Amino acid sequence: MQHRTTDLVNWFRQSAPYVNAHRGKTFVIMMGGECLAHPNFNNIVNDVALLNTLGIKIVVVYGARPQIDEALEKNAVKSDFHRHQRITTDPAFEVIKQVVGQLQFEINAQLSMGLINTPMQGANINVVSGNFITAQPMGIVDGVDYCHTGKVRRIDAEGIKRQLEQSAIVLVSIIGYSTTGESFNLSAEEVATQLSIRLNADKMIGFCSELGVLSDDDNVIAELLPSQAQTYLDKYQQEGSLITGTAIYLRAAIAACKAGVSRSHLVSYQENGALLQELFSRDGIGTQIVMESAEQLRQATIDDIGGIMDLIHPLEEQGLLVKRSREQLELDVHKFTIVLRDGLVIGCAALYPAQDCQSGEMACVATHPAYRNASRGDALVNEISDQARKLGLSKLFVLTTTSIHWFRERGFNPMTIDQLPVEKRVLYNYQRNSKILIKDLT
Repeated sequence: MQHRTTDLVNWFRQSAPYVNAHRGKTFVIMMGGECLAHPNFNNIVNDVALLNTLGIKIVVVYGARPQIDEALEKNAVKSDFHRHQRITTDPAFEVIKQVVGQLQFEINAQLSMGLINTPMQGANINVVSGNFITAQPMGIVDGVDYCHTGKVRRIDAEGIKRQLEQSAIVLVSIIGYSTTGESFNLSAEEVATQLSIRLNADKMIGFCSELGVLSDDDNVIAELLPSQAQTYLDKYQQEGSLITGTAIYLRAAIAACKAGVSRSHLVSYQENGALLQELFSRDGIGTQIVMESAEQLRQATIDDIGGIMDLIHPLEEQGLLVKRSREQLELDVHKFTIVLRDGLVIGCAALYPAQDCQSGEMACVATHPAYRNASRGDALVNEISDQARKLGLSKLFVLTTTSIHWFRERGFNPMTIDQLPVEKRVLYNYQRNSKILIKDLT
C-alpha cells in the first residue's frame, strides 16, 4: 500500500509542471472512427473531460470512416475512392450525414455524463457544435467528379475562440457548409490540420491503433521532426498503408508542424490513459512530431543554476564529482553547457581553458540517471570539444574516478600528472586519485 501511495504522490508531483504549462493552451484532438468504436473510448472521453477541467481549451474533430463503410454496405450503396479520398455521391451522402449526426449525438452524450463515482462527476461540461467550417467542393480531379466531397475553405476561428473562452469543448464534425447552402463531406485529417493552423493551436493530438510511430524493431519512436516523419509516411505509401490511422495522422502532423503548430502527438486509442501519460509525463508514451527537438543543447545561464545543482548534487554525495558551492557555480556558469528537456536539466559539462592557452579541462560531466542510455554524453563531449577548438585549444583533458572506460571509448587517452597544466597540477587532489585522460583535438 505504501508503494502504491508513493507512486501516486510521485506521479502527481511530476505532472504538476505540465498542468501549469498546459493551462489556457489550445489543443485540437483528432479521433478517427476506429477510436470512437473501441471499448476504450469511454476512458478517452473521460480524459478529454479532465483536460477541460484543468483549464485546457479543447477542440475535438471526429471521423467516421469505418462506421460510414458499414452503413453504406448495409444500405447497398456503392462508394468509390480516388487518390485515397471518397467520392461522395448523392445516395452515399445521405447515409454519411445520418452516420455523422448519430456519432455527434453519442459523443455529446458521453461528454455530458456526470454520474456519481465516475470521472465525469461534477464536470458540467458545455459541448458546442456549429457551422464553424465553410467548405467548397473538391470538384473534378483527373476527370473524376468528387460530387459532395469537399475541402475546407474558411474557418470561423473567432467564433470557436469565443466558445473556448467560455470553457466549452468545441465538437467539429466532417460535414462542412458552403455559402450557397450546400453541405460537403470533408476529411477529418484536413479539418483537424486546418483548425490547428488557423486557431494557432499549441498542440494537435491524434489517435491510432499502435502506441505511436514504430521503428523497424517495433519500439515507439518518442520524437520525430517533420522531415523524419515524412520518411515514415513515404514508407507507408510504398507498403500501401496510407489510410491507416498512423499514416493519416502523420500527414496532418507534418502539415501542421510546417505551418507553425509546434508539437503534434500520436497516441494509442487502445491504451488506457495514453493521452494523460503523453501530456503529463516527461517522456510521454507515444510519438510527438515537433518543429524542433524537445531537447536543447545550449550554454547555461544564471537561471539554470538550480537545475544544474539538482543534477550534480547526488553525484557529489556519492563522491563521483567534486563538490561545488552555489556561489562557485554562479561564477562559472558561463563555462557550462547543458542538455535541457522540457525545462529539466538532464546533462551538463563545463570547459575550463588552461593558462597555457593550449589545453582545457572538461569538468563536471553529468547526465540524469533516466537518460544515460541515449547519446547525451556524446553530444556534450562533441560540444565541449568544438568549443575548445574555437578557442584555439589543441588538447582536452578530464579527471575521472569511475568513467575511465567511457572516456577512453570517446578518444581520450591516459596521461600523467606532470603533463597537466601547471595550475591544475598544483591543485591535483591525491586523495581522490583521479585518473587523467587527454584527447587530441587536432
